[in-house]
Amino acid sequence: MNAPVTPMLEFKNHDLAPQPKTPGVRYEKRPARKPDGSVAPGLFNAWITLDNPTQYNSYTTDMVKAVILAFKAASNARDVNCIVFTGAGDKAFCTGGNTKEYAEYYAGQPQEYRQYMRLFNDMVSTILAADKPVICRVNGMRIGGGQEIGMACDFTVAQDLAKFGQAGPKHGSAPIGGATDFLPVIVGAERAMAACVLCEPFSAHKAYQMGMITDVVPALKVDGKFVANPLVETQRMVDDYGRNAFGEFKSGDAAKEGKAVMARGEVDLSLLDAKVEELCAKILMTFPECTLKTIEELRKPKLAAWNANKEDARDWLALNMMTEARSGFTAFNEGPKDDREVDFVLLRQKLAAGQSWVGSLHDEIQPKAKK
Repeated sequence: MNAPVTPMLEFKNHDLAPQPKTPGVRYEKRPARKPDGSVAPGLFNAWITLDNPTQYNSYTTDMVKAVILAFKAASNARDVNCIVFTGAGDKAFCTGGNTKEYAEYYAGQPQEYRQYMRLFNDMVSTILAADKPVICRVNGMRIGGGQEIGMACDFTVAQDLAKFGQAGPKHGSAPIGGATDFLPVIVGAERAMAACVLCEPFSAHKAYQMGMITDVVPALKVDGKFVANPLVETQRMVDDYGRNAFGEFKSGDAAKEGKAVMARGEVDLSLLDAKVEELCAKILMTFPECTLKTIEELRKPKLAAWNANKEDARDWLALNMMTEARSGFTAFNEGPKDDREVDFVLLRQKLAAGQSWVGSLHDEIQPKAKK
């Protein structure tokens, strides 16, 4: 048992503001553990949890501010080893900005959205500038802006039922809150292009295969035993034509069989927590300043791309709230559960015919207009 360490200094407080009690964000320090599982007295890992599970941990304006202050507090905490960034529940890490707030407040208000995007940019920048290693614990979907703040982290550990992806061009935005900066650096230009433009979700296993995440663990327990995601191909690397098969979603009869297995099982995130603790313990057994300098150097490609584009992105996103974003977020917020997208073909036809966004166009392409 290590003897407690007596502080030699009367420490100064470097926090900009006290950590708020904001609904939707939890900040806590959990005891740090050594690789053998024993507690390291006086040392902690800071857990920052997005706690809005009924809306898939989407972040509101107040939550963004709380996340910024939480990361700053964890960065300044002398007794913190690592920062773990995660979401509540087992359905989602984060699905991005709160579309209800977007649709009901920011839509049609570019000046207000510009100020909101200053906060969002500061959130991403604060993650990229954290003075501790940051681990994204992906407990469920990491989509849209959730994907972007997740990619700002240094490490990612995911449970294998999680889905990853972008959503902007389907819902009236562009993934320029980090995805267009980080994805080309992480996975290459062509795969980044497909992910950002097509908005097709991909599995945790595919993210792992692409080098996008550090590790992936099973989360489905069937008859008391962990099994790999039954909806995803994990037993072969290529299909009959030599194309990548590992990590792709199953189809046809295989998908039906997978759904039947899912129905028999239960979600258990204990292996995810164990893997996160294992990674935190490995980092604990390093020189803290050497580790931070290494991480700062490895962040530079993401940071350079982010800093080069974030202000232009903020301007464009604000102005877009007058046209496509207003329509896209309204459709998602007010459309029926099975139809939350505008009529894309009709929109393109009307624009090709010269119809202006000023007037009835917004209402004519909404899901309710289709019916």
